[in-house]
Formats: sequence, structure tokens, C-alpha cells
Amino acid sequence: MDGDTQSYVVVLNDEEQYSIWPADRDLPLGWRGDGVSGSKEECLAHIGEAWTDMRPSSLRQAGQTGF
Repeated sequence: MDGDTQSYVVVLNDEEQYSIWPADRDLPLGWRGDGVSGSKEECLAHIGEAWTDMRPSSLRQAGQTGF
């Protein structure tokens, strides 16, 4: 445990790439919440389960591997 007591929200951008953001701050432009909030560990665990394809959505939709 890193002693971080900050509350976070899970956010994603238009390319469906995930990140976490401090819950007490306005979301950055281009990012939206996905409805999950909690500790850093909880948010990162959710991202680990939800973000199974790391390719940006534009590559996924085009059927490209990105490699």
C-alpha cells in the first residue's frame, strides 16, 4: 500500500483509452467518466478488467493490429 488516500475516478477518452483522475478535480478536456470511483487500487483493478484491448478504438474498428 502506498498510503494514497486520494479518491479517483476512472476516465476514458474518445479512443476508449482508460486512465484514472483525482475525483475532486474537473475532468480534463476530451475525457469522460465511466462511472467507477474509489481508491487508486480499486480504479486500476477495474481498468485491468475492462480494458482488455489496448488498441485505440479507431484501430479496432478498422480491424488493424497496430503492430
